Amino acid sequence: MAAVVAPADSVELRRAMIAVCRRMNDLGINQGTSGNLSVRVDGGFLVTPSGMAYGDLAPDDIVHVGPDTGFTGHRRPSSEWRFHLDILAARPDAGAVLHTHSAHATALSCLRRGIPAFHYMVAAAGGRDIRCGGYATFGTQALSDRAVAALHGRRACLLANHGLIALGATAEKALDLAVEVETLAQQYLLALGAGEPVLLDDAEMDRVLELFKTYGSQDPAAGRRWLKRPRQPQVSLPAAKKIKT
Repeated sequence: MAAVVAPADSVELRRAMIAVCRRMNDLGINQGTSGNLSVRVDGGFLVTPSGMAYGDLAPDDIVHVGPDTGFTGHRRPSSEWRFHLDILAARPDAGAVLHTHSAHATALSCLRRGIPAFHYMVAAAGGRDIRCGGYATFGTQALSDRAVAALHGRRACLLANHGLIALGATAEKALDLAVEVETLAQQYLLALGAGEPVLLDDAEMDRVLELFKTYGSQDPAAGRRWLKRPRQPQVSLPAAKKIKT
């Protein structure tokens, strides 16, 4: 399903993007002016500007990038605008792309390790694991190509020696997923410090992925599917003996 798009001149959307970026730093999953955010809009996408502190941003600092890569606004777009452009083109289901340099996900990426199925919540990123895309210099087409490949069939990935990318229907949803991936990265590193984590098998992860299709849904029909249990055979119990007093 294609993501719903807003008009490019929406001041409300630009304010919401700035709020998400500030929240990202407040949550500790990003630092300073690193990281970036894009949101799909009519005629392209909006993206945060290059090298500006999120606390200083105003709505007109957000940059519009058109399908022909033309920029509209008085700021330069994020240096990573290429992978925002390519990811949104490859993933019509995504309404927003969030990139952070969160500590634990970045540490794992420096080991060139993804996040395997050590915990069922890995499925929150859309697959049996969370891949780590290969390294390339920031802002390059090579990095964009690696990011798109690592996100195939997934809603999040790590980038080697760099950070993480999370997708969502909205900027807020992308932030939620980025927080989840950072938490998983921290848990995985803790588990590695104590030994070798036991991984869930593909069959179990497939069951979890199927359950996640309706997880959090308030649709009554989805709720009934969650609560449905196999019918248990009835067992006849012998009558209780009467105790003489």
